[in-house]
Amino acid sequence: MRSLFIALVLASCLFAADIPQVDISNGVVRATLYLPDAQNGYYRGTRFDWSGVIARLEYAGHNYFGQWFPKYDPKLHDAITGPVEEFRTGNSALNYAEANSGETFVKIGVGVLRKPEEKAYRFATPYEMVDGGQWTVKTGADSVEFTQQATDPSSGYAYLYRKTVRLTPGKPQLVLEHRLTNTGKKVIDMCVYDHNFFMIDGRPIGPDVAIRFPFEIKAARDIAPLAEVRGRQIAYLKVLEQGQIVSTPIEGFGTSPADYDIRVENAAAGAGVRITADRPLARVNFWSIRTTACAEPFIEGRIEPRREFSWRIVYDFYTMPGR
Repeated sequence: MRSLFIALVLASCLFAADIPQVDISNGVVRATLYLPDAQNGYYRGTRFDWSGVIARLEYAGHNYFGQWFPKYDPKLHDAITGPVEEFRTGNSALNYAEANSGETFVKIGVGVLRKPEEKAYRFATPYEMVDGGQWTVKTGADSVEFTQQATDPSSGYAYLYRKTVRLTPGKPQLVLEHRLTNTGKKVIDMCVYDHNFFMIDGRPIGPDVAIRFPFEIKAARDIAPLAEVRGRQIAYLKVLEQGQIVSTPIEGFGTSPADYDIRVENAAAGAGVRITADRPLARVNFWSIRTTACAEPFIEGRIEPRREFSWRIVYDFYTMPGR
């Protein structure tokens, strides 16, 4: 049994060593990021943006991210960790509705994909990658800059996407800076959201966890008996068991970026995070299972050819008295 354990540990270390990754630190926060790579990358699915995947982020002895899912496969749509982002156009992707089976469509942060014969877009489908574009990565001591250029000649869509993951010097703060330039012939209508797979210290999701908003919230879907809305927060009524889900769209926000101000706290761990942005909310979903609690804030953008759209998201990490 001991030999088997040692073999599994060694295999895990070798597996991790094969995945392109980089460590960054500002002396206050330490983080490990996986890098986009079509052959050996940690995430090779076709749902989420390949850049900015955070394996771990540590502050004041607390870890905020990790593997929240039970089964790992690099091509699974949600085998991914950290404050990951997905780009959509409507409920699908650029050119998906116009494309016939066998033709191509575009997922920003992923690349050019082939549309199979199916009734509707499904984010869980492992679409065929036609062209993943060109990725470049620049690393620094406290930041990583990702750039992707992608072109789909058959649809006329093309873009230059820049994303920088930066730790603010001397502060417990992570900043995601984005700039999307339309280099194609068609208008890019897009909606992007952060899934925010928080799992503070790996503790189970339950009454110790609170999700707070700056406005009086309304759950569009009934979340009882597992959780309830209490004014400006979502509160859990029990520790979630394996297979239980709390999920609902959130209503009640306005048109000011001030409403993009979300806190995720775990009182037992004594740690929390505040998420703010410089763009207003387009919509908010909330989703959680036993291992993770995810506020999913959306931002919308419309980009004419030869124009660009930028947005900035800030994560402030903090501690509080634990139980």
